[in-house]
Amino acid sequence: MVRSRVLQLQQGNNFRELGGYQTMTGKTIKWHKIIRSAKLGNLTDQDIDFLNAYGLKYDVDFRSPEEKSQAPDRIPEQTKYLFIPVFSTDETQNSKQTDRLQRKMENDPTSGRQQMQRAYQDIITNPHSQKAYRKFFDVLLENDHPDSTLLFHCTAGKDRTGMGAVFFLSALGVNEDTIKADYLLTNKVTKPALDDLVKTLKLKNASSAFIQSMRDLQSVQISFYNTAMDQIQKVSGDMPNYLHEYLSLSDSDIRDLQHIYLE
Repeated sequence: MVRSRVLQLQQGNNFRELGGYQTMTGKTIKWHKIIRSAKLGNLTDQDIDFLNAYGLKYDVDFRSPEEKSQAPDRIPEQTKYLFIPVFSTDETQNSKQTDRLQRKMENDPTSGRQQMQRAYQDIITNPHSQKAYRKFFDVLLENDHPDSTLLFHCTAGKDRTGMGAVFFLSALGVNEDTIKADYLLTNKVTKPALDDLVKTLKLKNASSAFIQSMRDLQSVQISFYNTAMDQIQKVSGDMPNYLHEYLSLSDSDIRDLQHIYLE
């Protein structure tokens, strides 16, 4: 099977391989072992066949219950589905926040960016999020058959999924420049969709403040990544300590992950 960083599916967005990245010790992440993506609710039958042939055995869904109910995952029959929401929010409160945010975005071009930075702080400091990522690692450790592939995703495949990739790559010992590059690759992959969205908003005479906030909400930025890293430094000093103290990864877990995913 072809080795490609970006996987081309008919109705699958931001599908990417994590295989091929090198660690600081010179080892390489195995291809066809772990992939990341946006939502799976719109996949075609051909997309399902593609994932089946790819060896997909685990599907980790980081979305909220509301997102899941609106667009349930479509996956191959033999794939094990694991619902591990990173955020646990009251749906009514969540909708109120969305309404408030939308009104603020009409006039304040920084509101989208501020919302994203708050989300990244929560990913690091929220005990529910920490437990979710620990469960993610439990599934990663279960994926030890040589021919099985694990996929993890949220709705856009960029923030909850992005930080899942950051934690995973960090645990394997990939250098930070590579981790940042994988995180920022979302912007290149999703640029056509974001450009279309901006065109549509302009046709609807949306305010420039609203358009800027939507750009920030629909992309990733190094400032979002740095917000997460700053929080990690505050609570535990550095990433290895955070993985041990807050995601409860033992030295044995790290060795097992390296055994499963590296060659």
